[in-house]
Amino acid sequence: MKKQRLFSFVAIFAFAGLLAVGCSKSNEQAKAEPAAKGGGEAIQTTSTTSGPVAPDFQLRGVDGKIHKLSDYKGKVIILDFWDTWCPPCRMEIPDFVKLQKQYGKQGLQIIGVAFGRQGLDAVKNFMAQYGINYPVLLATMEVVQAYGGIEGIPTTFVIDKHGRIYQKYVGYRPHSVWENDIKTLLAQK
Repeated sequence: MKKQRLFSFVAIFAFAGLLAVGCSKSNEQAKAEPAAKGGGEAIQTTSTTSGPVAPDFQLRGVDGKIHKLSDYKGKVIILDFWDTWCPPCRMEIPDFVKLQKQYGKQGLQIIGVAFGRQGLDAVKNFMAQYGINYPVLLATMEVVQAYGGIEGIPTTFVIDKHGRIYQKYVGYRPHSVWENDIKTLLAQK
């Protein structure tokens, strides 16, 4: 069990090291290609029945509890893969805090999935510094692979009330992009 846990941590840290290159690239792409022109990768569907189903998972949260994506069934979900050292990740977190506060009671749930390259204490300190008001979970290779691999961070999935992926974004996006997606999906039945 200890060997398996050690291997998991080593694998996550190695993978996070590879993401460092992706994080920088995503930030440059976000500046070079405005979101209105579709910078980064996006999967868009016009119906809640046409997108792929978001893979369910069980991940330990920074709070020590096990969280499943299916725990949030019926909610619009923003699932954000990020880490504390990533500049575009740090840029988007304040928007997510505002959006969770504004739309949480209407059916929005933001979920952060941190790679934790700098350790659990760094994630906890980051959460306190930014006033994160939503669950932050700790990434595993299995979940990263289930979501098709994460090529750069932040990578964010917008999931509709039926558990289908509505959008996938790689790189920073402004508040207006998130708010538009949230309003669209909250209005759907």
